[in-house]
Amino acid sequence: MLLHVIPFGAWAEWSAHPGLPYAPPSLAAEGFVHCSPDERAALEIADARYRDVPGPLLVLVVDETLLSGEVRWEGSEDRLFPHVYGPVERSAVTAVLEVLRDADGRARELAPWT
Repeated sequence: MLLHVIPFGAWAEWSAHPGLPYAPPSLAAEGFVHCSPDERAALEIADARYRDVPGPLLVLVVDETLLSGEVRWEGSEDRLFPHVYGPVERSAVTAVLEVLRDADGRARELAPWT
């Protein structure tokens, strides 16, 4: 499973178009969708890149076997991240989690989103 951090606003926009796959700006700009390999990495990304984003932060749980795009593990020798070279089909999203943050906005844990 792959994890992708997404601000609630982006989730709401995507949810408003049920026929479309998820294609964040990074897909057009960089050619891939950034993902994390595990909960620890997703929390680190949420904390480093989205700490000041107001509102809920969500995490898409993606089954990479259900993606039509290629998944490449890229990064440095000591740390690899999965990159999806194509949009994320809705059928590949198996769950949505919420990033729980402390009073200072730091990402602490993932929980089922309701």
